[in-house]
Amino acid sequence: MSRCRLLQLATASAAGLGLVACGGNGSGSGATGGDGDSGRITVWSWTTAAEALRGVVPSFERDNPGIEVDVQDVGNPAIWDKITVGLASGGKGLADVLHIGVDYLPGYLEKFPDGLADLSRLGADRYKSDFAQGLWPTVIGKDKAAHALPWEVNPLGLFYRRDYFDKAGVDPADISSWDDLIAAATGAQLLGLDKPGTTPDIDFFQNLMQLQGAYYFDQEGEITLASPEAVQALAVIKRLNDGGLLADTAGQGTRKRLLSQGKLATSPDPAWAVEYLATKFPDQKGKWCVMQPPAAVPGGGRSAIVNSTYLAVSASSKRRRAAWRFIEYALTKPVEINRMFTSGGVFPALSAAYDDPKFSAPHPFYGGQKVLNSFVESLGSGSEATNFTGDYTRALKLASDAQSQVPLKGADPAGALRDAADRLAQQTGRQQAA
Repeated sequence: MSRCRLLQLATASAAGLGLVACGGNGSGSGATGGDGDSGRITVWSWTTAAEALRGVVPSFERDNPGIEVDVQDVGNPAIWDKITVGLASGGKGLADVLHIGVDYLPGYLEKFPDGLADLSRLGADRYKSDFAQGLWPTVIGKDKAAHALPWEVNPLGLFYRRDYFDKAGVDPADISSWDDLIAAATGAQLLGLDKPGTTPDIDFFQNLMQLQGAYYFDQEGEITLASPEAVQALAVIKRLNDGGLLADTAGQGTRKRLLSQGKLATSPDPAWAVEYLATKFPDQKGKWCVMQPPAAVPGGGRSAIVNSTYLAVSASSKRRRAAWRFIEYALTKPVEINRMFTSGGVFPALSAAYDDPKFSAPHPFYGGQKVLNSFVESLGSGSEATNFTGDYTRALKLASDAQSQVPLKGADPAGALRDAADRLAQQTGRQQAA
């Protein structure tokens, strides 16, 4: 399930963020917390990421006597409800270490400026240049201090069926933009999209904006949902639909079924999909490859970081130094971060991790292609930070509605997005960028 879909399920979290915007803050750095450097700390994460963190615990406890670590799989999206409620109540009941997605972290820093501990004073700033470009601005709060460290980064790639491209005589080297790909006949629909938006499915729309260095909000927090970049992104989707190249994935499990049946020639996905495709569709071994995503506009950028996750320390923790030591140990040591990558598939944000031979090794599912290295190279191209803001959930819903109008009603992309941006401004009180 995509991150956007998970986010839409977390309605209680969105309600919590909206409620606290009307009044109230999280606990201050020293109000109820403490800088204890020993004792038992708890860590909140989810599914495979939680299991990966548990793999770090034995070596950490060995190297840090006096600290015990309890990693708890809270579940996703349940974790967002628990964190939001905890921050809204001044930090009560929160774990010491919190695993937070990029789609929530900016909102937490904006709505609960005292809810997450200041890690700069504990030494976080010395790692500023150690992570993939574009991630550090996200951890900085209004106080200009770092409040988290990056863990996972997901550069975008285009997974494509090698056999379909070969049969149609399409050379991936000749594809530099989505216009090129739309013009190339592959004999199959290119990708799938939940056209009616029964489950909000706008990762692709967002990716096309991010390839242009844009998003729903600019770095000042002003609304850019109707920007030329957003209009171009939705126009690409319209051309795909008008050309019969866009399959409808409405309904639970439809996209997975279409991929399984070989109905889709491409799948624009971030790095986490490397092992997902290999695990879910083993019978398609040797048929898939990965290339840089085509640019949204001819001559445009072809690299983007589409999502990321972070570890933070709750300001209400009584053992902030101990919690920080665990985060530092897990996320700044290549051995540990790669151990987690191997066990949980969480693509590391730490640049030094890529020196490990696994990132340049051929992958048998992809016909021996060095797929991980292709994502590492994409990160080397640089990527702008995405400002999700505390109003991302509202923007997500309005963007999804605008997108659905295009394939279902033949709506003009510019008009649909202009209406969506106007409603977003009314709902949030934010200005629209000039």
